[in-house]
Formats: sequence, structure tokens, C-alpha cells
Amino acid sequence: MAKVADIGSKRLINLAPDAWVKWVTQRPEVVAKEILGSEFHWISRETDVLVKAYSATHGDFLVLNELQLRYTAQMPLRMRAYTALAQERYRLPTYPVLINILPPPSTLTIVNSYEQEFLGLRAIQDYRVINLWEIDAEIVFEQPLPSLLPFVPILRGGGEVSVVQRALQALRADAQLNELESLLAFFASFVLDTPLVQQIMRWDMAVLRESPWYQEIEQRGIQQGARRQLIRVLEQRFGEIPHEVEVRFEGESVEKLESLMDSAIAVSSLDEFVNILFI
Repeated sequence: MAKVADIGSKRLINLAPDAWVKWVTQRPEVVAKEILGSEFHWISRETDVLVKAYSATHGDFLVLNELQLRYTAQMPLRMRAYTALAQERYRLPTYPVLINILPPPSTLTIVNSYEQEFLGLRAIQDYRVINLWEIDAEIVFEQPLPSLLPFVPILRGGGEVSVVQRALQALRADAQLNELESLLAFFASFVLDTPLVQQIMRWDMAVLRESPWYQEIEQRGIQQGARRQLIRVLEQRFGEIPHEVEVRFEGESVEKLESLMDSAIAVSSLDEFVNILFI
């Protein structure tokens, strides 16, 4: 049976840091010097990876990588916070990149900047957005980009059996990569039937249930179900729900959504519910 993959973002980027920073910055002269710690105390996350990079034109700078399973409405503010904290800690220019792995709900628009104006003062933070489902799978093999091999099935054109098999062969050919097999199988299960994935991988698919990615997807599914149910109850009781109210539900825990469901049933008006929501 294949080993459970270590799918931490730092682990993936560290497979080929030079290739990674060239790809995310789209500058072939950039090289990776060091993967830095990104523990900012109150916002430390496994998905946040800082790479100290260098180019002859720009000198030393930081590439801030945020790998997000699915984009949420909170990401622009989070990217602003991460970028500012990284720049303050290391005193280097920072190039922030948001890599979205799976498409968000159709009601959510992905943006590439944070912007706010308050009392005549403006806060702006641009960042590069890479949506993996828009990336051609062939790039992974041509460049090459070993860090993206496990994601091949969800890339554009990567859902074909022959392409998944190529990615599997590349993983198995390198002792450093073969432990990522279960992660490849996990994303293959999004585009291929489970029996077919089992046939390609030649091992028990139960291993996927041990993957943190599987557990996160499962939890997200529960959260999305609770969110849809809450919106349905509000619409049945009060009619159309303002978009800013729906957005506020994004990223909330199942426990919080269940508490809001109790409130949605108990209140006598939408305004009363909104007051509870924004406390």
C-alpha cells in the first residue's frame, strides 16, 4: 500500500524551488535562495510558504505562496495581512501569489487585489492569482514542475487516463516523489471513476481517507451543505437574501452555521438576523 503523502505546501515547493519561483513570477532569471519560516504567531498556517528569491535586476525579495484548497471571500484581506507581515519581518520586497486548487462556488468571484477606503485613506494590496484548473497539464511535464505533479488530474487537459498515468510514472521514477502517489490519486478521484483510479494506481483507495486533503474536502462538504441549508431557510422565511449576508457565511465553522440556523428559525425579521450575524 502506498504511503500517506506529506502534502504540506512547504514540502511540495521544496521539491524544486527554483522551478517554482520561476513559474509563479513568470521570470526565468529568478532563483530560489531559501525557504523561510512563515510563522506569524496569530496567522501561522500550513498553506503559507515564504521563499527568499533573487534576480540580478531586483536583488533579494520574497515570494509569498498561499496554496488554498478553495478560494473564499476572506482571501484578499488575508493576502494583505500575510504580505505586510512578511515584509515587516524580513525587510524585503514581497511578491504575493495565491494558488487556488479547486474552483469556488459559482456565486463567488475571485479577485487579485485587496482595496479599502476609510475616512479618505486607502489600503491596496495586489497579488498574483493562479487558478490550477486554468493551467495546462502539459506545462508540468515540459518545464518540468514536479511540485504540481500530484495536481495534474485537475489541471486543464489533465483528466485523461493517459495523462494521469504519465504523472504517476514520473512520481514513481523519483524516490523523492513517490510518496505523493496518494495525493495524485486523491485529485484523480475528482475527474475519474473510483474503480478506474484504483486500476491506474493499483492499490486500495481507502488510503485516501487518511489524507489531510481528503479530510479537509469532507469537512468543506459538510460546511457547504450547512451553508446552503441556512440560506434556504432564510430565503423561505424572508425572501431574497443580500449578497453581503451570504458572503459572511463563507468559511464559518459547521458549529457556527448551526448556531445561525437556530437564530434564523427564531428571529421574526431579516434585520433581526443580520444584527445577530454582525455582532
